[in-house]
Amino acid sequence: MRPALDDPATVATLAAYRGGALRWLLGGGVAVVVAVVAGMAAIAIARDTGEPVPFVGLGVVALLLGAPVALAAGGGSLLRARRWSAALAHTPWQPGVLRTGGAAVLSFEPAGSDEPEPVPLRLQSTTSWRVREVQRLDGAEVTAAPVGGGEWVFTADGLGTLIGARELRRRR
Repeated sequence: MRPALDDPATVATLAAYRGGALRWLLGGGVAVVVAVVAGMAAIAIARDTGEPVPFVGLGVVALLLGAPVALAAGGGSLLRARRWSAALAHTPWQPGVLRTGGAAVLSFEPAGSDEPEPVPLRLQSTTSWRVREVQRLDGAEVTAAPVGGGEWVFTADGLGTLIGARELRRRR
């Protein structure tokens, strides 16, 4: 079987995933720059007029609190995309059916006899739009690939992105 990364659709969805990661990363960087510039401008205005500029300090603090979150989300997503890309260069897609069992609990039922039992998974991202997208895929045919460390990546026709999930650990 040919590796998943040989499929042009996979390359496109991986590029879209990287694009989202870069938007988060750049957004965090822009937030830091805007916070610094706004803080410097507020200080200059207060020094010249003798009056503080209302609410600028609150805005600067909000930007400086949000920036690390955006930087971490973007950086983590870029690292994940790199790891997925390396794994998908050697791993073929497996067709199957996706079942949802809650907000972030999934089951991948591979087609064929390679993997007779469903693979229980949990979404890595629980953003509301991604959870809704995955819930719409309940019972749909998807393609999935294990990318190492108990992590799986899947997509479906028309989804336009890759979704990451981790295998659920079975209780003993």
